[in-house]
Amino acid sequence: MSEVENMDSTVSNMTPESVQALFSAADGTYRFARWQRPIAPVVFGVDDATLSVVKGAIEAVVTLARHETGETDPELGANLMIFFLRDWQELAEVPDLDRLIPEVAQLCERLAAQDANQYRLFRFEDNGAIQACFSFIRVGGALADQPASDIALAEAVQMILLWGEGAFANQSPLALLPDDKGAVLRPEIAQAIRAAYDPVMPVSASDAAHALRLFARIGASK
Repeated sequence: MSEVENMDSTVSNMTPESVQALFSAADGTYRFARWQRPIAPVVFGVDDATLSVVKGAIEAVVTLARHETGETDPELGANLMIFFLRDWQELAEVPDLDRLIPEVAQLCERLAAQDANQYRLFRFEDNGAIQACFSFIRVGGALADQPASDIALAEAVQMILLWGEGAFANQSPLALLPDDKGAVLRPEIAQAIRAAYDPVMPVSASDAAHALRLFARIGASK
């Protein structure tokens, strides 16, 4: 956790345009959302050691955001479900998953055809806040040689907010430390998360003017 917090204190190099890009679709549509209820995670497909790493990363990012985790969600049981897979076909074999994700078989075929490594599905409250997140990670291809701690931290970042589809297309949310000492959260991403969870900010937004408010909060936190 200390590495996340220390990175957060670094001076930001973000601009209003770069903040807006973090939450914009390819067609320029702006959509922002954060969690409102405590995050109750459950992780499938890992051993106990890796489970500890994943939950530790989630706790670190949630603490950075000054949000909360919980043991269970009173309505959903678990509202953050993370599945680690070796092959997308495994996803189609998860019992009752089609109740959460309709047409899961077709989804598996599409992800396999795209040679995708990750897929994330969000559900939302009536006010637009994140209600639940279902995340699927295929530990193969580009992720095969990455440390579990790096994968876990990147996943924690990507579930904490509804980022734009291209937010991390060209640059990971993580920065590598020298001498193979692992990875930490990039300072500007840490600052964006902290500012997004400022109590004065809305839990959701579809107007790009929100990016200007978010940028102002990032500046105020430095």
